[in-house]
Amino acid sequence: MAGSRERVWYQSSGDRATLIIRRLYCEACARIHHELPDLLVPYKRYDAESIEGALSEPKHTDIAADESTLARWKSWFLAFAVYAAGALQSIALRFHLPVAGSSTRSCSALHSLGRFVGDAPGWLCRTVRSIANSNLWITDPFCLSVRSLLK
Repeated sequence: MAGSRERVWYQSSGDRATLIIRRLYCEACARIHHELPDLLVPYKRYDAESIEGALSEPKHTDIAADESTLARWKSWFLAFAVYAAGALQSIALRFHLPVAGSSTRSCSALHSLGRFVGDAPGWLCRTVRSIANSNLWITDPFCLSVRSLLK
């Protein structure tokens, strides 16, 4: 055990909140990891519900974030969704999980994730939890940008 630290995050109302996050030492990799609750997305300051609301159709308009933040979320999601769909496919194959089929090629990034985690509210939390708990989360956000440019 490596203790704890504070983690600030913003709710969709714009209110700032603080959580105490456990820091865990991994003997296998000799690194410290932070145990995040489902309501947070790694490296994001707003809760998953706010980010999901901005990305879902119809979009939520009651999120207290400026336009540049919303644009960054959309840009991040376009790169993340490609990686996430591949990671979720890998998880499904590894654990022999059923995946909802699609007879047509999906036209949206959100639709491709929905095959694995559904489209009910909380889809972003389910996506993040599955990828993070399978040790497939990319810790360097730059990696997503490079990978999206290569495709």
